[in-house]
Amino acid sequence: MGKRGFVGCLFSMIYGFFVLSFGTTSKAQMVPAVYVFGDSLVDVGNNNYLTLSIVKANHRHYGIDFPTHKPTGRFSNGKNAADFIAEKLGLATSPPFFFLTSKANKNNASFMDGVSFASAGAGIFDGSDERYRQSIPLTKQVEYYTIVHEKMTGEVGAAVLQKHLSKSIFVVVIGSNDLFGYFESSDLRKKRTPQEYVDSMAFSLKVQLQRLYDHGARKFGIAGVGALGCCPEFRLKNKTECVAEVNYWSVKYNEGLQWMLKEWQSENGGIIYSYFHTFTAIHDLIQTPLSYGFSEVKAACCGLGELNARAPCLPLSNLCPNRQDHIFFDQFHPTEAASRIFVNRLFDGTSSYAFPINMRQLVAA
Repeated sequence: MGKRGFVGCLFSMIYGFFVLSFGTTSKAQMVPAVYVFGDSLVDVGNNNYLTLSIVKANHRHYGIDFPTHKPTGRFSNGKNAADFIAEKLGLATSPPFFFLTSKANKNNASFMDGVSFASAGAGIFDGSDERYRQSIPLTKQVEYYTIVHEKMTGEVGAAVLQKHLSKSIFVVVIGSNDLFGYFESSDLRKKRTPQEYVDSMAFSLKVQLQRLYDHGARKFGIAGVGALGCCPEFRLKNKTECVAEVNYWSVKYNEGLQWMLKEWQSENGGIIYSYFHTFTAIHDLIQTPLSYGFSEVKAACCGLGELNARAPCLPLSNLCPNRQDHIFFDQFHPTEAASRIFVNRLFDGTSSYAFPINMRQLVAA
């Protein structure tokens, strides 16, 4: 996900930030590496390198609760899901692809230690980022991965690399922007029924997953889309209530995605995956917020106007002082507190959250 943001990267801070963000961790390392694909829910700074992109979390108030207290490219007040997954696995956060290929990578950090290809505004379909001017769609993310795969093969050889990749985790968090694009486009809705569209999403995702499999990936952590109709911007359009139609088709896409994953696994040997029921996880927080420590389920923490949802989180936006109480930080994205809960469910949750196995079981498989 991800809406408009100010252009102007904080490149002067990048090197110091990456030392803090992607340094060593004290927990025991459980897997060799994590390779991340997706949208702004897991982007850790790739969009900061896209000169034409208007989707950047490179300004205040983003990052206010990050260890550096500075914007990092994450659409969060602090850490996001990619950070918490890495922490759980005893790893440093996988750095952005564009950082690893830039002059800022002065220590020559290796692709073997993990890479994030995720990009705010990205979708399964190449055209999903038209509203945002520039992002890295999933097809391009996978293309970058194939380039990385070739370079790693040259460094360590095919046999060593395959062993490395077969034990690594491939995280895929994408699809929200495709659905946002559909419900905000009268042209798309005229061309395809909602069912046709979500079916096409699942099929197109399968093609990209197959490309990853063909280039060594075996263990996958794949997230469904959340209760998109309950995001502050959609609530604003529906008099503060969740938009039922958007939630209905979010569920329908997730159902198609789960069916596709089972079929895809049966067609290829060695695939192991954990599907995360994002919709269920966020719906639980919305329905019983107090049991999770939240008191605000409708409004964004950062923004302007009703529900803080009439404008994106910008430097001049309102910022709530009680960020731990909010599920949403801006019009679309969860707070650090909510993301931490989601990853806890992904890693150790029952089958109602992670199916057919959770990520801890995926690591052990």
